[in-house]
Amino acid sequence: MLYQANNPHGGDVYGRPVTLDVSVNTNPLGPPPGVVRAVVDAAQLLDRYPDPHCRRLVAALADREGVPEEAILCGAGAAELIFSFCAALRPRTALELAPTFSEYAAALAAAGCRVERCALEEEQGFALTEKLLEELERKNCEVVFLCNPNNPTGRLIPPALLENILALCERRGGWLFVDECFLELSDGSRGTSLAPLLRPGRRLFLLRAFTKSYAMAGLRLGYCLCGEGALLERMGRQTQPWNVSVPAQAAGLAALGEEAYLRESRALIQSERRYLQEGLEALGLTVCPSQANYLLVKSPAELSGPLLDRGILIRDCANYRGLGPGWYRTAVRRREENRTLLNALGEILG
Repeated sequence: MLYQANNPHGGDVYGRPVTLDVSVNTNPLGPPPGVVRAVVDAAQLLDRYPDPHCRRLVAALADREGVPEEAILCGAGAAELIFSFCAALRPRTALELAPTFSEYAAALAAAGCRVERCALEEEQGFALTEKLLEELERKNCEVVFLCNPNNPTGRLIPPALLENILALCERRGGWLFVDECFLELSDGSRGTSLAPLLRPGRRLFLLRAFTKSYAMAGLRLGYCLCGEGALLERMGRQTQPWNVSVPAQAAGLAALGEEAYLRESRALIQSERRYLQEGLEALGLTVCPSQANYLLVKSPAELSGPLLDRGILIRDCANYRGLGPGWYRTAVRRREENRTLLNALGEILG
């Protein structure tokens, strides 16, 4: 838990009254009913320790991903895997984007790593370009951290560029870490994943989570794909053996059968993202083009406090490197929730 420290993320609905949370980017449909039933049924097994090898879950993941079981490691959420990756690898230098998810830098700092940054440009809609290849040629970084689609911008990375980045990293003896936690809810879906490029010994690490795709943030369940078993073994030694709970493992197994739910989710997100973006722009806000289930917004007026006065929690992005005051991220929710947000913003900005 956090001890005497500020929460740098969204989702803190516990210390104040919140009726609508658009600060976190979980699936707007909520957890699938089958997942909820699996968690309820797992309550009968709370007297047992969890399977420390996550055997059934790993087997199901291997079947779905088309990879060997030894290429999979599960964790208590994606964040735990980010930290155990950095603790196991212990790189001296790493490169990340700016802006991007803050936990990469936090985990790298905890491992004593120096972090370089490639700044994304607002004028280009914060899209990743060939500029990163030029940065990598100039800088001797042992690992590159990418988020696809990026958080908080919602921009997908072109597959050809990703493959070129991987080739350059491997040619220079480095690692490529790609966070694909939002990929299943994005326009690209799993078709833009680098999973088909995994093979033994390859320095490619893919991060996944059930958190966003299946609205399971409260259960903490993530996994990674990597062909380098020695790294996964070192990562496993960084955590205690029962880190994935009985309910989390049961929920993960149930979620893997919810393909129709994911298709419905993507269709809803695409429709509601268009509605929400048009509404935000009609209010005079600048909206970054997004291919994910969230939108990055620039406002001339302060929004966090006035929205919270109305019971709405939005993600203030002032603490993202490369952004600053005036930037906010909102999740794409269902129509009634999106309308509630737009009405509140209309009152504030009008």
